[in-house]
Amino acid sequence: MSSSDPQVVWHQHSVDRASRERLSGHRGCVVWFTGLSGSGKSTIANLVDRLLYERGVHTYLLDGDNIRHGLCAGANLLEPTHGADFASRFGLGFGPLDREENIRRIGAVAQLFVAASVVALTAFVSPYRRDRQRVRQWVESHGSPGDFVEVFVDTPLEVCEARDPKGLYKQARQGKIANFTGISDPYEAPENPEIHLHSGSRPATELAQIVVDQLISRGVIQP
Repeated sequence: MSSSDPQVVWHQHSVDRASRERLSGHRGCVVWFTGLSGSGKSTIANLVDRLLYERGVHTYLLDGDNIRHGLCAGANLLEPTHGADFASRFGLGFGPLDREENIRRIGAVAQLFVAASVVALTAFVSPYRRDRQRVRQWVESHGSPGDFVEVFVDTPLEVCEARDPKGLYKQARQGKIANFTGISDPYEAPENPEIHLHSGSRPATELAQIVVDQLISRGVIQP
């Protein structure tokens, strides 16, 4: 850091996390859904969101596609309002470094939700173990162990490809999409997820209830 660079200092808030959790009646945490495209991550996360909402739990769902419209927008969305130079520098694509930055931004935002006593549900392919581990370390280093709950939505590739709700697998097989996870880019499955959902043949409603039951058993929310 040069002498002309501003110093960035962390400022403590007058209302701490413990006070916010007493007010809300539950802990904050990140419930990180990961799995292949078409595995059912978003569907299950939305069902969990609804179940928690009905219990009076403060939640927010960060969905992969929605985030790509704003916080992690691509150059094509940024250029009309910010110009080509800005879009080229800050817009995110789907290469390895762009995916890394996408997950880093999501992790930072999710940690803020945790500090606010919100259960942050995230639904992202997040294919690389290193990126997910970095988010876990960031969240727990700013809070406590157990603040990051990894949910592996384990759906066989052939099932995801048969579903193909957006037609992405078909385009990837035709070579029209580069760096597509499961086809031309690897997916590194979690080795020790807190919750492992085998979703190929089980209904999403049943899987969502498993997640809620696990959050209760972990003391995140009350029975």
